[in-house]
Amino acid sequence: MPSAVLSFGRVAAMGTVAVLILIAGVWASWGTAQHVMLTKGRERGTVEVTRCGAGTCSGPFVPVSPGAQPRERVVLEDSVAVAEERTYTVVLKPGGGQAVRSGPGGVLYAWVPMGGALLLASVVVAGGLRRTRAAWVLAGSGWRC
Repeated sequence: MPSAVLSFGRVAAMGTVAVLILIAGVWASWGTAQHVMLTKGRERGTVEVTRCGAGTCSGPFVPVSPGAQPRERVVLEDSVAVAEERTYTVVLKPGGGQAVRSGPGGVLYAWVPMGGALLLASVVVAGGLRRTRAAWVLAGSGWRC
């Protein structure tokens, strides 16, 4: 009997940890992903990056969607995928000053935290729940994100 209770406790605790990791991954990704994936009604356009520094890049915004206003300067998060003197398709966050890359590159970048959460959860599932097949599925899904 005590063995069954301990086994149930381990499964419940590790299952809870794995679910919390996945929820945190979705939470971290959704802040950017919602702007990239749900573009209806948002200002879309292009940004030619003119300056990068201190973790951000900036440049003028040229609208593509109807109703969008041109702006002298919008800020784009500096990452490996952003370089000076290149033009990127973007979506503006509400408020107008922050831009997020759109298209396939923007979607992939937005879901990177979820990929990391899947990889981390796979370790918990394999070690804590002793479900190696499910862990391989999670790890494979996280690797593709």
